[in-house]
Amino acid sequence: MAQFPSFVNIFKRALQKSIIIAKSCITSISQYIFQHSIRYFAGIIAVAVAILALMLPSAYVIEEPGPTQDVLSDINGLKIIDIENSDTKKSEIKDSKKSDSKKSDIKNSYIEDSKKTGKLLLVTVGTSGVPGYETTTFNAIKAWLNPERTLDPREAIVPIGQTEEQYEKESNEEMTSSQDSAIKAAKIEAKKLGLSTTNKKISLHIEDIGGPSAGMIYSLGILNKINKYDITGGKTIAGTGTIDEKGNVGAIGGIQLKMLGAKRDGATWFLAPESNCDEVAGHIPSGLRVVKVATLDDAWKALEAIRSGKNVKNLPSCSSKIR
Repeated sequence: MAQFPSFVNIFKRALQKSIIIAKSCITSISQYIFQHSIRYFAGIIAVAVAILALMLPSAYVIEEPGPTQDVLSDINGLKIIDIENSDTKKSEIKDSKKSDSKKSDIKNSYIEDSKKTGKLLLVTVGTSGVPGYETTTFNAIKAWLNPERTLDPREAIVPIGQTEEQYEKESNEEMTSSQDSAIKAAKIEAKKLGLSTTNKKISLHIEDIGGPSAGMIYSLGILNKINKYDITGGKTIAGTGTIDEKGNVGAIGGIQLKMLGAKRDGATWFLAPESNCDEVAGHIPSGLRVVKVATLDDAWKALEAIRSGKNVKNLPSCSSKIR
């Protein structure tokens, strides 16, 4: 019992010290508040609210130059364009209207170009702010200040209320349809070129890229593989445009951003839909040569000219200024 009063005294002293410390803190806070104006604290609150607002989801869609992909290459061990039984012989490259000297030129071109490996670049637009790929107001402001990015209201890009699943499904369906049309158009063009597609199973393997805009470049890649010599002549050539079964090349979105992506990844030539020329003119990156095409046949002839280096000055282009 002798130790109990001692414990009570210790507790009382600790409580008294706590009260003194609490009073001191309250006094310090009160003095701090009285020493600053209401505007000061209003400013702090405003800054906090602004920071919070910047982190909120944006109502805008940001677009920027996306990655490119060489359709003549492989991804994870799979060929992007795979053609089974595609051992086309040089003797299959024929045309009854061509002279013997022309056939000789083709043979020589085969020998020369088979030693080169060029690229046919599929170009894309990187998008954020769409269903499943949300972005913040802060990122939207940064995009607004960046000349290599575009900013559009979300409702101008995707339907109001569209879900992530709906967005992905629509994009994938467009890509699948584009690939089917690309294969059919390539087969028709191959026949015109005297190239056999008999007993050739053509399949395309690429993921994480949606939409219809890669149709033309797929068709060119298929023709390049059937042709058995590199139509690029060792050059890096990018291109974009939808394709229908008859080989007509259609307009696409984001072509200015796609040209920037092509230039960034080493392309020196760019095949653009003729119907996009109004967007191309005045926005061609320095060092990139743009050729306008209306059909798959136009695009193939452009590649032939680029490969040979002959008559490239006569290739059709959008009236434009180099920036």
